[in-house]
Amino acid sequence: MSRTVAFIGLGHMGGPMAVNLAKAGHRVLGHDLVPAAVETAAGSGVEPAASAAGAVAAADVVVSMLPAGRHVLSLYDGILTAARPGTLFVDCSTIDVADARTAHERAVAAGVRALDAPVSGGVVGAEAATLTFMAGGGEAEFAEAGPLLEVMGKRAVHCGGPGAGQAAKICNNMILGVSMIAVSEAFVLGESLGLSHQALYDVASTASGQCWSLSVNCPVPGPVPTSPANRAYRPGFAASLMAKDLGLAANAAREGGVHAELGMRAAELYARYAEHVGDSEDFSGIVRTVRDRSGAEG
Repeated sequence: MSRTVAFIGLGHMGGPMAVNLAKAGHRVLGHDLVPAAVETAAGSGVEPAASAAGAVAAADVVVSMLPAGRHVLSLYDGILTAARPGTLFVDCSTIDVADARTAHERAVAAGVRALDAPVSGGVVGAEAATLTFMAGGGEAEFAEAGPLLEVMGKRAVHCGGPGAGQAAKICNNMILGVSMIAVSEAFVLGESLGLSHQALYDVASTASGQCWSLSVNCPVPGPVPTSPANRAYRPGFAASLMAKDLGLAANAAREGGVHAELGMRAAELYARYAEHVGDSEDFSGIVRTVRDRSGAEG
């Protein structure tokens, strides 16, 4: 069934997601503070909206993809009163669990429904509609959002109540950040021992060292032709975004009294790395920091 969707945030992730909804036959009213982002999405079937509130007033479902919790809460404060009663709000941003729960509470108080549904898969996944959605909220809201999530991704998991989607996202990305550092260190160690990248990959990818950071997003050029390492670390998932997600995980660990030694250290390393490269490099480029700090040639 075709829906009218207000899509707020048409950046590197939101733009392709909105376009995929439009290509599937949904009416998508798109808004972004950056005119160029709106123009790009409009070229692929997304209808430009002059304001976020205007888009929301006409929508059955509101999808948002924004940088941080403060942006989501500010958006909700400005648009909730414009929505028709019962409108479903689906926030796909990656934000703090507490902010997600606050957004949910504000939505319910305004007479609408809410689901937090952050994604995994990066820009490549957004463009190819292969994202994984981690959803938090009611079962009815998850079921209603399901057909739209299926258009934008290949898998959606209902993780629990409000904020549970964000909790799953930061836990997943803590695993990802730690594993990428471990894989990077292993390749640099292998270099120092005279081991070729291909030889290490051929062993680890079929042995107990196998993981996504190795087999899909391999941090060195050669073994995995589609990895960012083979295109000068042009980002699929930018270093700045990994630093942000690990920061959220570290904050949650501190607040929960969880001893997450590797997660905390990964957050520190990515924060330092992102200070230098920002959005310009994929998070797998941290292998070069490991190499540089090791004094090795690569």
